[in-house]
Amino acid sequence: MDRRAGVRRRFVRWLAPVVGAAIPVLLFAHSTGPDPGHSGVPGESTCAQCHSGGAGTGSVSVSGFNSAMNYTPGVAQTLTVTVADPVQRRWGFQLTARPASNAQQQAGTFTPGSDGFTQLSCGVLPFNSGFFAQENIGDSCAGSLSQLPLEYVEHTAAGTRLGQTGSAAFTFTWTPPATAVGDIVIYVAGNAANGDGTPSGDHIYLAKYTVSAVASSAPSITSVVNSAGGQNTIAAGSWMTIYGSGLSATTRAWQASDFTNNGQGEPQQLDGVSVTVGGQPAYISYISPLQINAQVPNAPVGQTTVTVTNSNGTSQSANATVALVSPAAFVWNGKYAVATRPDFSLVGPPGLFSSVTTTPARPGDTIIIWATGFGATTPSLDPGTLTPASSVTVKDSITTTIGGLLANFVGAAMTPGTAGLYQIAVQVPSGAQTGDQPLVMTIDGVQSPSGVFINVQQ
Repeated sequence: MDRRAGVRRRFVRWLAPVVGAAIPVLLFAHSTGPDPGHSGVPGESTCAQCHSGGAGTGSVSVSGFNSAMNYTPGVAQTLTVTVADPVQRRWGFQLTARPASNAQQQAGTFTPGSDGFTQLSCGVLPFNSGFFAQENIGDSCAGSLSQLPLEYVEHTAAGTRLGQTGSAAFTFTWTPPATAVGDIVIYVAGNAANGDGTPSGDHIYLAKYTVSAVASSAPSITSVVNSAGGQNTIAAGSWMTIYGSGLSATTRAWQASDFTNNGQGEPQQLDGVSVTVGGQPAYISYISPLQINAQVPNAPVGQTTVTVTNSNGTSQSANATVALVSPAAFVWNGKYAVATRPDFSLVGPPGLFSSVTTTPARPGDTIIIWATGFGATTPSLDPGTLTPASSVTVKDSITTTIGGLLANFVGAAMTPGTAGLYQIAVQVPSGAQTGDQPLVMTIDGVQSPSGVFINVQQ
C-alpha cells in the first residue's frame, strides 16, 4: 500500500479471496496504517482480524476529554491515544467517532497531529465486500466524504516507532459535528506489536468512550472590539469582532451565494446567526463558536448595545461605543501593519512569513497601509454594500507618522470589491531609521492604537 507523505492519492483495491489468501503478510502487516473499519465499531472489524498474539497485559486509552465527558458542537478537542504494553516494541492504532444512535454514521472530523505520527483513512460500508478506499497521510477526508463518508484517524509508518518500549502516544484533533447529535461513542483499537514485521505475536487492545453534548444555551458575548486595532470603539462601516461562547454552531466565512442585490449586498445572517448594533442588523463576514466578524451598520454615535442571535436564542446585551471614526491598521503577527507597495509586494521584515517574501520599506518608498475605521467617504458609501469600482475616497484629512516623523500623504480610498477596507498611501519619511518604527495615523483628532510598526531599512 502506498501511503507516502505529501502525495495525495485515493485508491481502490478489489481483492479476490484467492489472492488475499496467498499474500497475508502484504495485506495484513499494516505498519503504514490499517484500512478503514478496524477500530472496533459494532459490525466492523478490529486489528485482531489481521494480528494475532493472544492476550497481553497492556491497554489502549484516550485522554483529552473534559472532566464532564461532553462535547460542544463544532468546537475541537485535542485527544491523545496511548497504547501501552510492557513487552512490546512497535505501536499502532485506529480510532473513529459515531453517534450512539447509529454506529454506521460518522460523528465529526479528525485532523492529524503535526508530528507525522497520525493520518486519516476514509471508507464506506460494507468493508467485508473487499472494497477499500482511502486518502493518504496528512489529508482530510473532506473531498471524499460524499463517496467515503466514514473517517478514521490512525498511525503512520513513522508513528509505529520501532524499538520504543513501554508505550507510545498519538495526538490529533477531533472536531464534533456542528450540531448536537446526542451521545457520541469513540471507538479505538490499539496494536502493541513485537516489531518482527509479521502479524503474529502482537497484542490488540480495545476501548470505547461515550461523550454527551453540552446542553444548548444562548450565545454569550465577552467583548466587542475593532477588528484591526482591538480598541473598544467601533465606527459605522468599520469592521468589528465579537468574542464570546456559543456564538455559532458552525465555522465559516461568507461566500458568493450569501450576497444579495446581484452580489453587492452583504449578508445580515450566516447559518442563522445574526448580529445587531443598537438594534440595527450588522453585516456578517465570519462566524465561529467563539468569534464573529461583522461590518458595523449606521448606528448612532455614542453608547450602544450589541447582541448575537442564533438557533439557541439571543445573547445578553454587550456594551459598545460607536464613534464617527475608529482608525486602525490591520496587523501581521500582532505587530506589523499590513502594508504593501503599489505593486502589491509585501512590506515587512525579511522572513516574516515562510511562504511569501516580505522586504522592509525604504525611506522615500510609497507604501499602502490596509486599515479600517476611517469614517465618511466621497461619495458616501453605506455599510452593507461592497465598494464599487469607481473611486471612493476618504472625506477627512489623515496625518501619518512613521518613527515619529511625518509621512507625506499620497491618498486614501476604499478598496473596490471589498467592504470597510481602507487603503492609506503614504511616503516613508527620508529620515526614517533602520528597524521597527512606530506607525501612528490620525483622523479627526483620533489616533490609531499604539504598538503597530513599519519595518524600515535605510
